[in-house]
Order: sequence, then structure tokens, then C-alpha cells
Amino acid sequence: MKRMWRAAAWALGVLAALPLLYALAALIGGLIPANAGWEEPRDGVVVFVRTNGVHTWIMVPTVNAQMDWRPLAPAAHIRDPRYAGNYLALGYGNREFYLNTPRWADLRPRTALAAAFGGGRSLMHVEHEWNPRVNEDQQRLVLTPDQYRRLAGHMVRSFELDEAGRTRPLLGRGYGPADVFYEARGPYNAFLTCNEWTGAALRAAGVRTGIWTPFSQSITARL
Repeated sequence: MKRMWRAAAWALGVLAALPLLYALAALIGGLIPANAGWEEPRDGVVVFVRTNGVHTWIMVPTVNAQMDWRPLAPAAHIRDPRYAGNYLALGYGNREFYLNTPRWADLRPRTALAAAFGGGRSLMHVEHEWNPRVNEDQQRLVLTPDQYRRLAGHMVRSFELDEAGRTRPLLGRGYGPADVFYEARGPYNAFLTCNEWTGAALRAAGVRTGIWTPFSQSITARL
């Protein structure tokens, strides 16, 4: 009986330590820089990184010389095409969280755990915007044309495409008239979170950011 209690106590200790170890690894991953020598150019393509304190998005021009997002995320996919803007905010996340948590008041423990530590399928979220500006939730970032091409290429690969090469929208599913969800490639997990997706895209572009960025603060602290 004593051995059983000791084993149970050890197992509970390990379970209690896992979140702390995860948080420590996230802190270290955010502090160790990838692309440490990167310097922001004075001129180039203007993108933004948006956060709500928990989740991050990358905001990109709808169309420019390097990338035309309109075939992948056309205005026809949103509820009211009149809201189509000159920028798109793209984010990656847990399918259950995206579809069933339109407001923070709708958050349930099971959904929060799945979003925080992995589980389930993923979706892309695309919101149409007009003339974004710097504020406490949005930070401006300038990329060279080549850096932006690499950023866009990395983001495009997150969309699941049909046999004709088209994105797969969940028509009618969004938070308002100007956004929509798309099927994404691969499962959502504790190592590829919504914020690590943002970090991976920035690293692919050559931007200085942490080597692993599972939390929004891992991203925003370096911008």
C-alpha cells in the first residue's frame, strides 16, 4: 500500500511539474534568438503583428508585387464582401477553440486545455482590414520584398487545398461580416501553437524572434 501511495504521489508531482516545465521552456525559447543579426530595413513591405494578449495574427497587404492573396482568401468568402480591405489578418489556431469560443465568456476548461496544450485539428482565420495602424495591440514591421515573399510562402503552406488548388473556407463561420475560417494543414498541438505559428513564419522570413514562441509574449517582446 505504501508503495502504491508513493507511486501515486510521484505521478501527481510529475503532472504538477509539467506546466512549470512547459512555461520554463517557453521562456528560454523566447529569449534565445533566431536570426540574431537581422535588422529592420527602412523601406519595404509593411506588415503588422496583432495580439489580443493570448493569440497573435500576422497582417499582410491583400495584394502587392510579391503576393496576391485574393485567389486564396477572396472577398466572396466573407459574409459581407463590402468589408474586403487592403490588408488581411491571418492566424492559426485550434479548431474547437476557434469555432466554439466567439467570446471569452464562452470559454470552457476542456477547450482551454486543448488550445493551450494541444489536441484536435487546426484552422486558419482570415480577417479583412482597412489601413491598419500601430496601437497597443498592433505593431508595425517592415520587410524587404524577399523577406516578405518568404513570409507569405510559409503562411500559404498552412492552408489545406482541394484537388484544384483552392482553399477550403467554412462559409458563414466567422466572428463578424469581415472574417472567415479555412481548413488548415496538420493537427494543433502544444509545440505548434497559434503563437509558434506566428514565430515560425517570422523566422522563415529571417526576422529576429525566439527559437520557440508558444505564447504571445514570446512574439511581442521582441518587436
